[in-house]
Amino acid sequence: MHGTAAGKSRLQPLDLARGLALVAMAIYHFAWDLEFFGYVQPGMTAIGGWKLFARAIASSFLVIVGISLFLAHAENFRSRSFARRLAMVTGAALAISVVTWFAVPGGFIFFGILHQIALASVLGLLFLRLPWPLTATAAALVIAAPWYLRSTFFDHPFWWWVGLSSSDPISNDYVPLFPWFGAVLAGIALAGLARRFGLFERARLELGAWSAPFQFIGRHSLAFYLIHQPVLISVVYLMALLMPPAPISQEAQFDSACNASCLPSRDEAFCAQYCVCVLDRLVAENGLDAAFSSDQDAERTAMLNEIAGQCTFESEALSSE
Repeated sequence: MHGTAAGKSRLQPLDLARGLALVAMAIYHFAWDLEFFGYVQPGMTAIGGWKLFARAIASSFLVIVGISLFLAHAENFRSRSFARRLAMVTGAALAISVVTWFAVPGGFIFFGILHQIALASVLGLLFLRLPWPLTATAAALVIAAPWYLRSTFFDHPFWWWVGLSSSDPISNDYVPLFPWFGAVLAGIALAGLARRFGLFERARLELGAWSAPFQFIGRHSLAFYLIHQPVLISVVYLMALLMPPAPISQEAQFDSACNASCLPSRDEAFCAQYCVCVLDRLVAENGLDAAFSSDQDAERTAMLNEIAGQCTFESEALSSE
């Protein structure tokens, strides 16, 4: 969400790439809205191809942030425009946190993609004039960090923005420093490499009229990001009033949500056994409503943790046979 340096023509291919990434983001968010209102299977957007799609969108968008940061400030740091843009992104990030705190308290966005962009824009300044191979190495280390630096030390909510807790916290948009800052660094490294071989000058070309709508979106990325989801969710809400989705039982909702949260870290056999076990225990103890409640008191939390622990032990035992 940065422009090119002052006095230079914009790179139309970069605006196009940013616009396409935002349109792809809107497609994913529309699918999430359909899931939220019950039109599609619960947990659909958190698994399989949809999960890969979401990660590809976020990665490409952050790479473009790195490229744009390099183009805007690598040769001549423009403090006034940087501060103005940073204030806009930071303000928008805080606004999203406040709104989601009240709208979806069980999964509010405390460190989403805008929070990442704000922090990465500041940290990225340290890498703008480093040799691109060094920045590329740093990018690889940051991306790999969650594989070797996770610790219970980071489990306290104060450290969740880092991304190195033993398990990821619940949020509707969680884009922590590690590994996602690595995508911004990758963009900076790619920009440094491109400048070395004169690729930016070759990219200063006029694209066809077909690209104009996407370039427009790319030039107004922050506004599009802030506006598109309220518009989409309003459309789906009106659709729900006119054509309500078919009701889905709590059992089906729980099974889908359980598998969606389990599959990223365990195999299908374990998750199938584990989710059936937890569901059976919850139904037997009349605790299914507690699993869906956003108000988890100490007693409910203890019950859910006990069931989860028992079913984990039993499922691991069965899967090892």
